[in-house]
Amino acid sequence: MNIFEYTYDLVRQIPDGRVSSYGAVAEALGDIRASRAVGRMMNQNPDPDSMPCYKIVHSDGRLGGFGRGIADKIRRLKKDNILVKNDHIVDFKKFFFDNFVTNYPLKKLRQEQIALSKKVNLKDDFTRIESVAGIDIAYPNNEFDDASGACIVMDYKTKQVIDEQSVFAKTTFPYISTYLSYRELPVVQKLVERLTSKPTALLIDGNGILHPYCFGFASHVGVVYNIPTIGIAKSLLYGHVEDTVVKIHNDKKGYAVFSSPRATKPIYVSPGHCISFQTSLDIVHHLSRYKIPEPLRQAHILAKRNLLSQVR
Repeated sequence: MNIFEYTYDLVRQIPDGRVSSYGAVAEALGDIRASRAVGRMMNQNPDPDSMPCYKIVHSDGRLGGFGRGIADKIRRLKKDNILVKNDHIVDFKKFFFDNFVTNYPLKKLRQEQIALSKKVNLKDDFTRIESVAGIDIAYPNNEFDDASGACIVMDYKTKQVIDEQSVFAKTTFPYISTYLSYRELPVVQKLVERLTSKPTALLIDGNGILHPYCFGFASHVGVVYNIPTIGIAKSLLYGHVEDTVVKIHNDKKGYAVFSSPRATKPIYVSPGHCISFQTSLDIVHHLSRYKIPEPLRQAHILAKRNLLSQVR
């Protein structure tokens, strides 16, 4: 679904002479985690005349930002008979609105995640590793522009590139923590459809079961495409590390891995789907020259290069 347009329609519900907050809009979407995303969407709103993003402020009445400058935000609020003093809405509670009509789309997506998580298989669904692919997606500064997706497929034994694919695709979902798959799945779909042959496993820039709902981006891709996947994350989203094992509520969900002697910080490796913990770890070590395993590292380089060439 297009979360940008859904969010903008929520903001259009705010009556003249009233204001709301980033958090209130996020709760109307279905998850307070979306507050920062609401701020980014307001900042990138292409037309404040038809979608009144100037009505969105902080929950304590502070103005927050505005794409056309704070002076213009104050001017628009004053036109609605809402006064600002010392960067705060005067009588904020009097003007606050949160009575949105909504079906809470993020709650529905969370329910879908939980249902799909029950399909995750943590056993190796193959007898031999022939090839491994890495998928990475790079984003422009403006979220309304196309994202750049790239996939590099390597022969597992020789470590030679045997296929590479690139796409540009528009995303209709901002970055919201724990919902990454809904932002990036459409790009992954285009890449997978272009591959000349199905790799044994996919390395995904994101988490597998190392996720608050045990269903990160890599798990989602694996279940949707019925392919073995491994999540490779650069930072720890959730859980805690004991020695090299990452646990959530004392259950093993992945590893903190120094994949190369050159690495000064770990990556966080977790099985996504149709692959075991040990095989996930073995593949990462086998394909790593630097911090990030080669198929994923080269996919990242390709995605960024294509993005820069499009900007030029």
